[in-house]
Amino acid sequence: MLKEFKEFITGGNVIEFAVAVIMAGAIGKVVNGFVNLIVMPFVGHFSGGVDFSDKKIILDEAVVDAVGKVTSPENAIMWGSWINEIISLIIVGFVMFVMIKSYNKMKKKEEEAAPAAPSQEDLLTEIRDLLKK
Repeated sequence: MLKEFKEFITGGNVIEFAVAVIMAGAIGKVVNGFVNLIVMPFVGHFSGGVDFSDKKIILDEAVVDAVGKVTSPENAIMWGSWINEIISLIIVGFVMFVMIKSYNKMKKKEEEAAPAAPSQEDLLTEIRDLLKK
């Protein structure tokens, strides 16, 4: 069982999957940075200076004691952050669409360029014809 697990872990598919997961995490951080630092300021500018990340519906106010220490934190629905996440999802979806579309286009060109391999029957027919001569 340990040998099978070692073969599974060192197999190409698992390593490729691990690299893909790590790259997805890094790309996720880049996309979130792009959305929060570049896209959302534009959205805020064109929506009259609104910063969506601060938008929320407060359900319960924070309770502060006499010293100024928060004894009970604020309970709020952070709908602005949710809007940011939706915009991030749309951007990620669009980037993935463009990547897959270009990959498929490149793969199609490779398939057109590569000649089709002759079938076994064609090879046998060719050998038969050569033997007849």
